[in-house]
Amino acid sequence: MRLLAARSHFQALSELTGLLTRHRELTWELTKREITDRYTGQVLGYLWAIGHPLVLMGIYIFIFAFVFKLKVGGTRELPLDFTTYLLAGLIPWMAFQEAMSKGAVVITGSASLVQQVVFPIEVLPIKGILVSLVTQLIASIILITYVLICNGDLPWTYALLPVLWVIQFLAMAGVCYLLASIGVYFRDVKDFVQVFCVAGMYTMPIFYLPESVPDLFKPILYLNPFSYLIWCYQDVCYFGRFEHPWAWLVFPLGSVVLLCGGYQVFRRLKIGFGSVL
Repeated sequence: MRLLAARSHFQALSELTGLLTRHRELTWELTKREITDRYTGQVLGYLWAIGHPLVLMGIYIFIFAFVFKLKVGGTRELPLDFTTYLLAGLIPWMAFQEAMSKGAVVITGSASLVQQVVFPIEVLPIKGILVSLVTQLIASIILITYVLICNGDLPWTYALLPVLWVIQFLAMAGVCYLLASIGVYFRDVKDFVQVFCVAGMYTMPIFYLPESVPDLFKPILYLNPFSYLIWCYQDVCYFGRFEHPWAWLVFPLGSVVLLCGGYQVFRRLKIGFGSVL
């Protein structure tokens, strides 16, 4: 049974890789069009690509660093300041929640394309993920600039950022394929995603240190699969070392499992998309 399941996962992953490779130009054109349409007609235009994440990050920094006056850093265990700690986890989660929000409605919002027999609907969740990753890239550049200004150099672990982006892409693809397929039949998915994105942010170690959580509630951090995403980014962008080595096992393996499982659900359910829409 395990061998059959592994073979099924491999076949699904191989099929998806081949499909996206064949339609890479279409995927990229759809991604560029979504980015362009987002800022068309606005006075500030593409400046919002920088302004939007900058404003959001500034709000969270103001609330937690200046209002609640949470302070960390200056020690070997916590080498950088609280702003860097917060942004290290907040930036990838902002991209992930944006991708999930798009993924939940990407099929229902593209009914005319989905009903075309020849259109490869598998590219629709991917283009939303790429848009979210562009936003994350811009926010990451802001973080890198901040760390350089405050500390004069970057930890060597920042070289691992591209690796994390690839692993994160796999996880986002799996989740978005799952949400996209279920969202066609159960339209309330988008509302559940919105609630989860807000609540989930506070069940991950983004705004606080895990040590500050009462022992009774610590299992919540470890049961939340997204916590491992945050820990990996904090290792790279904040600690400058592998502070959470187990996360580097859970996050990549979990991402591959999510991708295979999410795409298999999408592949099974897509047969009925046209009739439901």
